Amino acid sequence: MDIFEGISTKLDVREFRPEAVPSETKQSVLEAARMTGTGLNTQHWRFILVEGRDHLRKLAEDSTSGMWVEGAGFAIIVLTNPKYSFHLIDAGRVAQNMQLAAWNRGVASGLFTGIREKELRNDFGIPKELNVTIVVGFGYPARKLTDGKKNRVPLGQLVYYGKYGTTA
Repeated sequence: MDIFEGISTKLDVREFRPEAVPSETKQSVLEAARMTGTGLNTQHWRFILVEGRDHLRKLAEDSTSGMWVEGAGFAIIVLTNPKYSFHLIDAGRVAQNMQLAAWNRGVASGLFTGIREKELRNDFGIPKELNVTIVVGFGYPARKLTDGKKNRVPLGQLVYYGKYGTTA
């Protein structure tokens, strides 16, 4: 898939078919994460691959906004090191790369940040020095997705030239 096509057709999905995602696809998603750039090349993020109904159910229970992840094929918890001021930017970069790598193989995804931190740290053995930054759930979409048409604000309302407020 062309990169721009992937960006323009990827949608966030929170309903998945029960079909298993092949391990090769999961590894490709994790490789995309590993290959993502980080500020100062710190590579400070860490990832927890969550698989299996019981573990996904526990992940859902430990969320405040991600109960849907129980129905995902797998999920990845993205941990970042808050000692770096850019750790949240790096989390966004890595999440996007994982999502695009998955979408390239027909696997959809959605994300959430609402977690019950104490429970999640305990259930998944997360050290206190790392920030639980984002959770991404992956799977085959339950419904046929649109033809890639997204409801987006036109560029003319978003882009200024040289100075805020200056339009073309």
